[in-house]
Amino acid sequence: MILSRGVYQAKKKNGDIYFRVSFTYKGRHISLGSTDNLKTAAMIYEEASSLKDSDDGVLDFPSYDFISFEKYLAIVNFRDNGVYFHNPIYLHQRYFSYFLDKDTELKFDTDDLFFYSQHKIQRRGGHLFVENYGAQMTVESRYGIHPFAVAGRDYRFMNGDPLDFRYENIEIINRYMGVEVIENTIPRKFRSYIHVNGYYNLGVFSSETKAAIAFNKARSLLRDKGRNKDTPANYIADMPEDEYREAYDSISLPPSFLKMLENL
Repeated sequence: MILSRGVYQAKKKNGDIYFRVSFTYKGRHISLGSTDNLKTAAMIYEEASSLKDSDDGVLDFPSYDFISFEKYLAIVNFRDNGVYFHNPIYLHQRYFSYFLDKDTELKFDTDDLFFYSQHKIQRRGGHLFVENYGAQMTVESRYGIHPFAVAGRDYRFMNGDPLDFRYENIEIINRYMGVEVIENTIPRKFRSYIHVNGYYNLGVFSSETKAAIAFNKARSLLRDKGRNKDTPANYIADMPEDEYREAYDSISLPPSFLKMLENL
């Protein structure tokens, strides 16, 4: 039943009445949501409809009281750029913004547009997550920032904005867990370490890969003792299994770590 422009009466399974709101814009049918209040439904439609002819920008949302920010953003982007997204995305000339809310803007390169138009970003405990193939992954991990990485030591955002995930803005200093480059060494050297009730130095290596394998070896020995079960191993890309095993077997961990291991 149509009660006013864009407002349709519907019934829940328990018999309660509610109101669905939608409108058609540039040949596309756009759902605006639903509400239990008829007056609110009418106002949602009026605010959304007014956007078609307005010059409101992407951050002018505070002047709107009824339409949700995500729907506001979807309509403004559709109006300005001719592309409709269900996710809160706004296209710019060389990048796009993904808004968690009207005050939190993430920036991404256009190469990532397909992924984020299909996957919703969630925020929990100060971290950003996205569903991918049925599992949750951090947004940071998509850009080479490993779990437990420390800003300034393992990576940095070049312009100081930790919400700007454009590739040119992210510098990965240390790619692997438990590995850090030793500054001012020529040729470069890498320290490997692991945390078990404090940090244990696992040695200094001439290659970042060997330092990462040393971490994996220490982690494996700790897991045999029932420790560090949630700590992920380093994935060494493009390294044949026999070469990895040879490097793994050749690494001798320091006596201090082995003594601690015996006492667990």
